[in-house]
Amino acid sequence: MILLQAQNITKNFGTKKLFSNISFEVQDNSRIGLVGRNGVGKSTLLKILSEDESYTSGNIALKKDTNIGYLAQDSGLNSDNEIFKEMEAVFDYLKVQEKQMRDLEEKLADNSVNDYDQLLKQYDQLQTTFRQENGYSYQSEIRSVLKGFGFDEDVWHEKVSTLSGGERSRLAMAKMLLEHHDILLLDEPTNHLDIETVEWLESYLKNYRGALVIVSHDQYFLDKVATEIVEINHHSANHYSGNYSFYLQEKKRNQEVEWKHYQEQQAEIKKTEEYIQKNIVRASTTKMAQSRRKKLEKMDVMDKPDSDQGSAHFSFEIDRESGNDVLLIKDAAIGYQADQVMSAPINLDIKKGERVGVIGPNGIGKSTLLKSVLDQIPLLAGSYQFGANVQTGYYDQNLDSLDPKKDVLHEIWDRHPLLDEQIIRNILGSFLFSGDDVLKPVAGLSGGEKARLTLTKLSMEHDNFLVMDEPTNHLDIDSKEVLEDALKRFAGTVLFVSHDRYLLNTLADRIVEITPSGSKTYLGDYDYYVEKTTEAEPEKNISDKSNNTSEKKIEYQQSKEQQKAQRKLRRQVEDLEKQISNLDEKNAAIQKEMTKPENLTSYTKLGDLQKELDENKAAQSKLEDDWTEKSLDLESYED
Repeated sequence: MILLQAQNITKNFGTKKLFSNISFEVQDNSRIGLVGRNGVGKSTLLKILSEDESYTSGNIALKKDTNIGYLAQDSGLNSDNEIFKEMEAVFDYLKVQEKQMRDLEEKLADNSVNDYDQLLKQYDQLQTTFRQENGYSYQSEIRSVLKGFGFDEDVWHEKVSTLSGGERSRLAMAKMLLEHHDILLLDEPTNHLDIETVEWLESYLKNYRGALVIVSHDQYFLDKVATEIVEINHHSANHYSGNYSFYLQEKKRNQEVEWKHYQEQQAEIKKTEEYIQKNIVRASTTKMAQSRRKKLEKMDVMDKPDSDQGSAHFSFEIDRESGNDVLLIKDAAIGYQADQVMSAPINLDIKKGERVGVIGPNGIGKSTLLKSVLDQIPLLAGSYQFGANVQTGYYDQNLDSLDPKKDVLHEIWDRHPLLDEQIIRNILGSFLFSGDDVLKPVAGLSGGEKARLTLTKLSMEHDNFLVMDEPTNHLDIDSKEVLEDALKRFAGTVLFVSHDRYLLNTLADRIVEITPSGSKTYLGDYDYYVEKTTEAEPEKNISDKSNNTSEKKIEYQQSKEQQKAQRKLRRQVEDLEKQISNLDEKNAAIQKEMTKPENLTSYTKLGDLQKELDENKAAQSKLEDDWTEKSLDLESYED
């Protein structure tokens, strides 16, 4: 059932067009991931769908009585209520129903009442509604959601107004989930959440009764939750029936097809124009040339397909190599006060070239650990030592290294005054600061722009040991992928804190988990960490093994059972791709053969070549259908 339909939505800000021709629909069970580059208008589109903002043209049709919940990016809950009472307020209507039921029960207790049968019927109807709306267990649901978002029972009676900004953001999302909207519009819902909470949220949203439209830069999250992707740009929206990984694969394939068709048409245009120029002045061929000119004028010329010109492109270089020993931490205790240790003991031995990812719940001291080894916060106990020739570069998640009084250009130029202005502009251009963008004041930059400017500064220092705190925060998916690639190619060493599971999986060769009892190292990526921690789960809960198996363990066990089939499908997909590529090469050779002078005059030879070409194209079409089917099957395993 269609709950919402958007048709040709256009949004202008004054004379500037943000986007146009955006069309898609939301079904009652939709799980839509809304993607696109920063600045394309994803958040604005959510505001339009929630009626928080107007649109310039188009039409939005909403099914009658459909209610929409909208959670803006970094929005926080403001209230003087206690935490639990604020959540309870969502269910005030159930409390009214419950009181009505109690009143009816009192009346029904009196057998002499005149309208007993009517009251009994009314009570049955009210009780059925109360049960359907979770009236008997809504408090249990509140407890479950609060714990899922990291609010344990000891804080339930604290006032909302005493919470931090991040905590109030989490509480705002908890309240919205409890409200059970028909459509939930979520803008960056994983902001301020640690990995454990994000995984809980993924599980909750998979089973959510309504529809979801989600803007997120978390590829892992979109892979787990979204079942369809809508990519928006400034002039259209493209729909993909699959998760984020499927979208990437299909988009790449579509782009390759678009480029192929575009290049074929350009070649045809060039060939036709050359024919016209050669033959328009000859009396014997002028009519044919004129005919081809008219045909060319009527041709629907394809636009040049989008390229990656709008993506950042950069790298991290080093001036000199460090020694093999980069950083040694021994029995460290971290925190801000001696009587309030966050974690201890922490032990870590980092060697040259390693990529070490640090994980742990919010508030455990991950950022504090980085600041401690950089002499910004003293260790409460223990020691650390850098190796020979180690040069550290630091990326602060709060982006505090930027001077708000400067513009973009001088933020870089003042640090490198001997470089020519054009060189500085070229470097800034590789981080998507071009033209007048370099004259923007730092104070007026968006979070994503500040992140790119901080990365610009870091890339110009040529340090051999990068210490990075949540480096993918604020970045859109395209910029994140460029950063991931730059860090993978970096010749130095990386120590990074992150809750971005995609980055942890693609970059880290070692995971260090920080807990109150210290550090524990896992010699692998994030998937390896999940595998090892879920293997240990039965040992901790052996008495209640059947009832308390974690979702992570279940997913891992299922994954192991599917690996064989998955590998077989992947081989089939790769084999089909090779066959399709071989036919492409054969067809190109046949077409080249058909243009040779000796063949152009031989109808028999041309006929044979055309027959072979048609047979190849038919076979290719069949292979492409098989490839699509196998790829979808493969995606179902990888979802």
